[in-house]
Amino acid sequence: MDRTAGKEGGYHAIPHCSIRGQSGGTLPVAMLCTACIVLFASEAGAQCTARDVLQNHLTLKRTPSANTPPIPVKSAVAVPVWKTITVGTFKHSFALLNALDAAGCGIGDSAAEILARPAFTVSATKTTVELIAVSAAELGFQTDTASLAKIYARAQQLGFGLAAAEVAPQLRLQYFDQPMGEFIIGMEPIKTWKGEPVILTVANGGAGLVLIGRDGSADAEIPVASRFLFVRSNEAAFKAVHGVDEAAALVHH
Repeated sequence: MDRTAGKEGGYHAIPHCSIRGQSGGTLPVAMLCTACIVLFASEAGAQCTARDVLQNHLTLKRTPSANTPPIPVKSAVAVPVWKTITVGTFKHSFALLNALDAAGCGIGDSAAEILARPAFTVSATKTTVELIAVSAAELGFQTDTASLAKIYARAQQLGFGLAAAEVAPQLRLQYFDQPMGEFIIGMEPIKTWKGEPVILTVANGGAGLVLIGRDGSADAEIPVASRFLFVRSNEAAFKAVHGVDEAAALVHH
């Protein structure tokens, strides 16, 4: 797959420095240009690597959260927004993929394949999306695992909508302070070239920030402690990309 396509919508651009000048001034100007580029590169460097993640955690000095029993969710309306992100900031999926590369984010094989599929689209309009992150346990499941189909059905009953596929990679680019050990599942499944449904996961496994794929079939058993990304079912940004019925059909197909 050619990841050089579509750089006009890319992540960062190196500032232009001219080396033209009077006689004898080319080398100093060129050296200044090089310093300019190096300085910019250091500021716009990868932010997904293990070293950058560790530096973020040391800077933020996060305190470990206490393990408290999940509180069952009764309605999506009562759940506060977890994070607000922006979608529609890239012209096409190749530009989005280039941005992930530029940030040094790890991309799993199945995730890379999903981003290259025709079914993966980006919003044509720049829009803010309010995300809600809840676990299957908070949706009311009390067993160790639950099928993806049942989790989807329960979420929709409570007023949650499935997040569009673009949300997961956009969140990866806008969530550099993700706690270590956290795996958040982006909701809408997309099929691989072989027809296998995959859902994207935004993760920090300790070796850097990654975007990976996992089984998105209806009968896939998911640990109830796993957290999922949702939007409220009446979110205009969600409706503009895909409908709940379409996403559910992808799972049950």
